[in-house]
Amino acid sequence: EVQLMESGGGEVQSGGSLTLSCGASGFPFSRSTMSWVRQAPGKGLEWVSGVDRSGTTYYSDSVKGRFTISRDNAKNTLYLQLNSLKIEDTGMYYCQEGSLAVCTTCGRGQGTQVTVSS
Repeated sequence: EVQLMESGGGEVQSGGSLTLSCGASGFPFSRSTMSWVRQAPGKGLEWVSGVDRSGTTYYSDSVKGRFTISRDNAKNTLYLQLNSLKIEDTGMYYCQEGSLAVCTTCGRGQGTQVTVSS
């Protein structure tokens, strides 16, 4: 069973930084494509960033240059470094297993809330 647990969210001012973590278990993490997706209040899920099993990283245009995704296969952990945060980055952030896009059938954690204030 895929199990994912996000942490590291919080409230920061615009321009601030956060680091999100996602602990994974129940599947071969090192061989899996992983992504971060988010959901802003009142909106649908949005794919943010992904990393494939070779370590190649991918970003949406809205976060490119500000966010950095990484993985530690020895620790079965996925990370997302969020820099230069904007108010529009506010939302619930989820890690997702298995796709470089929003995937409704893929494993996803419970999420961690990121709130950016002015």
